[in-house]
Amino acid sequence: MATAVEMPKLGNTVEECMVTQWIKHRGDSLASGDPVVEIETDKATFEVTAPVAGILLETFFDEGTLVPVFTNLFVIGNPGESVDAFRPHSAKSGAIPSQETAQPSKLAVRREATEISSASPAFLSPRAKAFAAEHDFDAAAVAGSGPGGRVLESDVKEAYHSSTRLSSAANQHVATGQTTPAEGSGAGGMILPTDITESSAKISSLRQKIARRMRESLASTAQYTLNTSANAGGLLNLRARVKASPAVADINVNDLIAFCTVQALLQAPEVNAEFVDGNLHKHSEVHLGFACDTPRGLLVPVVRNAHLLTVEGLALKMEELTEQAVKGAIALDDLSGGTFTISNLGPLGIESFTPLLNPPQVAILGIGAIQLKAVRREGKVEFIDAIGLSLTLDHQIVDGAPGAKFLKLLRRQIENVESLCTI
Repeated sequence: MATAVEMPKLGNTVEECMVTQWIKHRGDSLASGDPVVEIETDKATFEVTAPVAGILLETFFDEGTLVPVFTNLFVIGNPGESVDAFRPHSAKSGAIPSQETAQPSKLAVRREATEISSASPAFLSPRAKAFAAEHDFDAAAVAGSGPGGRVLESDVKEAYHSSTRLSSAANQHVATGQTTPAEGSGAGGMILPTDITESSAKISSLRQKIARRMRESLASTAQYTLNTSANAGGLLNLRARVKASPAVADINVNDLIAFCTVQALLQAPEVNAEFVDGNLHKHSEVHLGFACDTPRGLLVPVVRNAHLLTVEGLALKMEELTEQAVKGAIALDDLSGGTFTISNLGPLGIESFTPLLNPPQVAILGIGAIQLKAVRREGKVEFIDAIGLSLTLDHQIVDGAPGAKFLKLLRRQIENVESLCTI
């Protein structure tokens, strides 16, 4: 029996993906799990695999085509089986025509591709669009080297880096939202700060999505934040021991706090929860999300089953996901499914802040900088290294007392981290 495979829905905001490369071709034999086609979103590239074994009977779209999600991409089955019932009825331009359809000349295809590339940003690949948006670069005149004249990310990058040169001081002005002329008054036409005029700056499509999620977060929840601090002496001692021991994997303060957070969440299911369609789902397992700053904007990778990992395992997994997120190669499955999120601005010197919830999660932890703090002990004032902790909660679900109890648990874990982590 023939099996059709659809363009997957790779995240809530993805409506279409581009077919970048057919790894297998019509008539090839497939085993279950074999990669068949490579597709691209504005964030990363993915492979669509064969769900069953068989023969690749038909592929419906050319390389370079933008295909809506849930549209049939290809069909697997036995030789001689009909694929007509699976053929998309309203495929976009780029669908592979049936054998009866007359083929246009290569010259006509090339001319049409050139006209579309020059006239419409829709002919840019998703990653090319993202790069152009992030760098506020007009790619309308960029010639495409992809299939059918498609403008690829490499084409836009080459055009961007070969465009008018700016001095380092002029670059700083552009970063603040000012625009540049076609040619500057400096040597060889270099643009100087005096050549730049003020203008409003466009924001990238990813930045727009982040802004929309933040507005939705505030509109759909009743957020409040609890602030406290914990003695970070044990964290600093343990970090020093790790740095002094070449046999131990590199574990930083953020990794240690993440591990302490996981242990506290196991005792506080009230904050390790999601509120979906009026129903509260408390989780016994911990899928820990962590805010990650990338060149494309804020992403939140998720460490699945973090409660099953040692501190070394958690540190390695967070490092791996961070590297993938920064490179733009992270799988969308690794950006969803979190039950609790942490956000650390301590390395940037922030003492405390109000992190915004990542719905449907009901809580998020903000981690601040370590700084000296005066405390009273047995009638005497002492100075300790204290780390700031800011817990934002959805008051629809979690009252102040359960949130405060979680922070008390977390403080205890942090202040006893040396006995908690056997490094």
